[in-house]
Amino acid sequence: MLILECPYCGVKAEETELSPGHEAHLKRFGPGSSDEDFESYMFARKNPKGVHFERWRHSYGCGKWFLAARCTATLEVFGTYPAQTSEPPPDIVAKIKARRPEWEGYK
Repeated sequence: MLILECPYCGVKAEETELSPGHEAHLKRFGPGSSDEDFESYMFARKNPKGVHFERWRHSYGCGKWFLAARCTATLEVFGTYPAQTSEPPPDIVAKIKARRPEWEGYK
């Protein structure tokens, strides 16, 4: 079972209390963008085996969106952080590098 800690209310919640929101840190494209940019934003998603950054919503709690870094192969959680963060916090990146030396880095 995947357990994530909400960075807003501090509750450690099982995945049944959360709603996934797919990949985090995407560059958003909207009105006025090219068809190719909008298509890649809407439909092209990474699905890596290994370290992944995701959006989650604490649906049955505070209701807020947050981001999580985890390994998709082992379900190991490296940390969670607020959704307004533009890139992973340095402490989470350091934790990933320490536990997963094969990780090639963010982006």
